Amino acid sequence: MDKGKSSKWRDTAILFATLMLFWLMLEGKLEADILIVGTVVSLVIALLYRDGLSFFTEFRFTPAGIIAGFRYYGYFFKELFKSNFALAAIVLRPSLPIAPGIVKVRTKLKSRMGRLMLANSITLTPGTLTVEMEGEWLYIHCVTVASADIEAATAEIVSGFESYLEVMYG
Repeated sequence: MDKGKSSKWRDTAILFATLMLFWLMLEGKLEADILIVGTVVSLVIALLYRDGLSFFTEFRFTPAGIIAGFRYYGYFFKELFKSNFALAAIVLRPSLPIAPGIVKVRTKLKSRMGRLMLANSITLTPGTLTVEMEGEWLYIHCVTVASADIEAATAEIVSGFESYLEVMYG
């Protein structure tokens, strides 16, 4: 079997295992019917998405990649916490000081999964929503646009996440 096919099967197996583990965590029981349904559904999804859908699909399993993964989640939760309070402060002000708009930012990430993680991290952070990904460009809707300048917006929105994701995915 050539390397490309074995990599696809490895990715499929990783996706199946990830989905099955998630299913078992949601169910919390190891009964026959739960295992059968979880196995069938996980297998169907894994075969439909053979090109990869798992967080680990393109992950670099190196010491630096693993450490960056932990640091990434620490950074993500810090940003999540900060943006929740910032958005709450905006909503609670009677003047509602918003300046919504869509900004264009550039990513230097080459990996599909790295770009997907970046887009999802931005979307999960309150006050921002990734609207479109096109090559190296991301279009992000912000409740309050600080700068329409590409470099300034990239530094503000993308750079923090990207520094960890680059080590994790390339």
